[in-house]
Amino acid sequence: MSIVVLGTVALDDVATPSGKRREMLGGSAAHFAMSARLFTSVHLVAVVGKDFPAKHIGLLRNKGLILDSLVKAGGRTFRWQGRYSGDLNTAITLNTELGVLSSFRPFISEGERLIKHIFLANVDPDIQRHLLAGMRSPELVGLDSMNYWIKHKRRSLLQLLKKVDIYVANDQEARLLSGEHNLVAAARYLCNLGPKMVLVKKGEHGVLFYGNNVLFSLPAYPVEKVVDPTGAGDTFAGGFMGYLSKAKKIDAASIKRALAYGTVAASFNVEGFGLERTARLTAGDLKRRLKKFKSYF
Repeated sequence: MSIVVLGTVALDDVATPSGKRREMLGGSAAHFAMSARLFTSVHLVAVVGKDFPAKHIGLLRNKGLILDSLVKAGGRTFRWQGRYSGDLNTAITLNTELGVLSSFRPFISEGERLIKHIFLANVDPDIQRHLLAGMRSPELVGLDSMNYWIKHKRRSLLQLLKKVDIYVANDQEARLLSGEHNLVAAARYLCNLGPKMVLVKKGEHGVLFYGNNVLFSLPAYPVEKVVDPTGAGDTFAGGFMGYLSKAKKIDAASIKRALAYGTVAASFNVEGFGLERTARLTAGDLKRRLKKFKSYF
């Protein structure tokens, strides 16, 4: 089954202890799509500016992503500049330039409106609500957000949470939105806001799942050298949602397997800058690492 993903396609400047990259292809939708594509067809909904390199569009298209709703508008592409140091768990944002994203309202074809699985990757919740309002009878809707929207557009985000099935948040976001320090209590609180399932990403400490009568925690895949964590959470979400879209039913077993696939996909992401590693990833690579991951238990 196909997935529609709404989010950002960006140009990132990133510095880590492993080096620096300028104007890398990035963004929440791009990272999500690069792992979800290994399970199903992905329709990418985003906006870029006239300055967006044609080679990046070529890469996305060559990876099989459906770009009918990737709009090129007048103005500059959304840009993010960040730096990582220490344990690389938290990025220091040096600069954000919204560019064409500031006036973006997604428009998709009638055929795409019929797609049943939707992921609302990190972007303004008003933009997320606009897209979701135009979909016809969705069956599985996932949502990601960030601290900025929790602080500045809390009301809009809370309205959106009532309409989604899956909420994906990192540990800081879960605590900020719930007011709970304990992550199990935070996940329970977030489920009570509307979503049937809550995934709390804990970086190098793995992921906590709460919902559907399932409470489950999975450790991260052990990576010897982390190069760049940018987009790891979106890559995780892509693996998780991608597998669920392929699965015949959503039950405890399929959820646990989806979590494992998301975890393994994220482990590839951090081994290179931006999309360098996941763009080369194959379904076979993912399955082999999953098998190795399972052998640790």
